[in-house]
Amino acid sequence: MKQNKFNLASYFKKYAFLYLLATICMLVGVTLDMVFPIVVQHIVDDVLIARKMELINMLLLAILGIGVGRFFFCYAREWICDYSGSKIASEVRIDLFGKIQSLSANFFDGINSGELMSRVKDDVDHIWDVACFMAILSVEVALRTIIAMFFMIRINWLLSIIPILGMLVTGIIAVKMENKLDVLFGDLEQENSELNNTAAENLAGVRTVKAFAREGFEIEKFHKHNQKYYDLNIDLSRVFVKYNPKIQIITRLLASLTCLLGGLMVIKGNSFADGAPLTIGELMALLGYVGGLVWPIEMIGWLANGISRAKASIKRINNIYEQLPQIEDQSPLAAGNEDGIADALFTTYDLSGEIEFDHVTYKIGERTILDDVSFKIGAGQTLGIMGATGSGKTTIINLLKRMYDVTSGSIKIDGVDIRELPLSVLRRAVACVMQDIFLFSDTIDGNIRLGERDSMTMPQVRGALEKSHSAEFVDKMEEKENTVIGERGVGLSGGQKQRITIARALARKTPVLVLDDSTSALDTETEQDIQKVLADLHGMTKLIIAHRISAVRKADKIIVLEKGRVAEEGTHDQLLARGGLYKETYDSQY
Repeated sequence: MKQNKFNLASYFKKYAFLYLLATICMLVGVTLDMVFPIVVQHIVDDVLIARKMELINMLLLAILGIGVGRFFFCYAREWICDYSGSKIASEVRIDLFGKIQSLSANFFDGINSGELMSRVKDDVDHIWDVACFMAILSVEVALRTIIAMFFMIRINWLLSIIPILGMLVTGIIAVKMENKLDVLFGDLEQENSELNNTAAENLAGVRTVKAFAREGFEIEKFHKHNQKYYDLNIDLSRVFVKYNPKIQIITRLLASLTCLLGGLMVIKGNSFADGAPLTIGELMALLGYVGGLVWPIEMIGWLANGISRAKASIKRINNIYEQLPQIEDQSPLAAGNEDGIADALFTTYDLSGEIEFDHVTYKIGERTILDDVSFKIGAGQTLGIMGATGSGKTTIINLLKRMYDVTSGSIKIDGVDIRELPLSVLRRAVACVMQDIFLFSDTIDGNIRLGERDSMTMPQVRGALEKSHSAEFVDKMEEKENTVIGERGVGLSGGQKQRITIARALARKTPVLVLDDSTSALDTETEQDIQKVLADLHGMTKLIIAHRISAVRKADKIIVLEKGRVAEEGTHDQLLARGGLYKETYDSQY
C-alpha cells in the first residue's frame, strides 16, 4: 500500500460509466414523472371542462406509459447504483484493511482494536450510503427541481417564484444544519469506537473479569461510554428537532400559498402577469409540481445528515491513510512481493542463519530500551538470552524480525544488513514462539499451517505435532488436528496452547528459530522432552529467551541483559565461574 491519502473520487471515477448510465435512467424517469401533471392539466381543461372526449384514450394511455416507463427506468437506476455502490464500498474496505496491514508495529502500539474495527466497518458503511444512495439522490434532487421549475415557469412564472424562494430558504437552513452536524458526527463516531473497544476488550477478557469479580466495575465503565454516546445522540436529535420542522413548515406553506394565489388567479380570470388567464387544469398542474418539490426539499435535510456523517468518516479514514509505515522494504525485489514471488525470493536468498548484532541501540522517544548491544552467533548454533523483566530480551527479537528498526547500529543475517533484505524473506526466515501466545479461531491444522497453508504438507504438520508433544492431546480430540479451537485458543490449557505454537514454529523449518519463554506453561517433564527435541534440531540457529537456567544451559553462547545492556556473555560453565548475575540466578533456582 503506497497511498498516503484517501481519494474517494478515484473509486467513483472507476465506475463513472455505470453512474452515467444510472443518471440517464434517472433523467428519463424524472422527466416522465414531471410530464404527469401536464397530462392531468389536459384531462381537466380539455376533457372535463372542454368536453373533448376523443382525447381521453390517448391521455389514459399516456398515464399508463408514464407508469411503465418510470418502473423500468427507476428499477434500472436502483440496480446500477446498488451494484456500483456495493463494489465501491467493498474496494474501499479491502484497500483500507490492506493499508492497515501495511503499517508498522508502532502504529498499533498507539491505537486500540475497537477504533480500527469501527473505521473498517462503520465508516466504510457510511461511504457505502453515499455511493449507493446519497450521491445519486443528490443528482435526482437537482434534476427534479430544475425540471419542475422549467414546467412551472412555462405555465406561470409568477407562481414559480414561491417554490424558488422556498428552496433558497431551505438551502440556507440545510447549510447551517450541516455545519452543526459535521462536528457532532465526528465526536459521535469517535465515541462509537471507544464503546466498541470497551465492549470488545471486556468480552475478550471476560474470564479474567469474572475471576477478579470485576463485573460491576466493567459495567460501570461501559455505562460511562454508553452514556456519553447517548448524550451525543441527544445533541444530534436536538439539531434535527431545531431544523427539520422549519423545513417541514416550508413544504406545507409552498402548497398552501400556491393554492391560495393560484385560486385567486382562476377566480379573477387573470394571472396577475402578462400571460393568459390561469385555468383550473394549469392550477392542478402547478400544485402537482409543487407537491413534487416537497420531496426534494425534505431530502435536503436528510442528505445534509448523511453527507455530514460520510464526511466525518472520510476524515477518520484519511487519518489512517496519512500514516506511513516506519519499516520500509528497501529491497529492489520487494515490489509485487506476494504469493509465489515471496517463495521465489526466499529460495533466492538461501539464508543459513548466522546472526550478528553490531552496537545496536534502540530508543522509544527519550527512553533507551537497548544500549550498545553486540553479539554474534554462528549458523546452526544456539544463543541463550537471560535477564530480568524489562531488560530488553523480547525487544531483541522484535528488532531481529524488523517489527521496529534500530536507532543506531546494525543487525545482520549471513553478513547482510536486515534492512537490505525483503521483509517477506526476513520474516519467513525467522520462526517465533512468542511469550504472548495467539491462536486464531481456526482448526489446529490451520493454526500450524499459518502463512503456508498451501505449501505445507500433512506429514510436516504431523511431524511438528509429534515433536512438540501436541499429538498427545490432539489425537484424543474427536476431529484430531481438524478440531476447531475458539478465539485465542479458548478451550485449551496454557500448556496445550504453548505446545501448538511450538508445533507451528517447528513445522516451518526456518533457518532461525526463536523461543521467547516458550516453555513457561509446561510441566518439567514435557519441558525436558521438548528441550531434547530442540537440541536435536541441526542446521537451525536457535535463540532461546528464558528465565529458567535449564532452558539455556546447553546453549553455545549465553548473554545476560541488564537494563538494556549485555552484562555478561559466555557459556554456562564460563558464566558460573565468573560468579555474576548468571551465577546468582543459578543459585536461586538450584
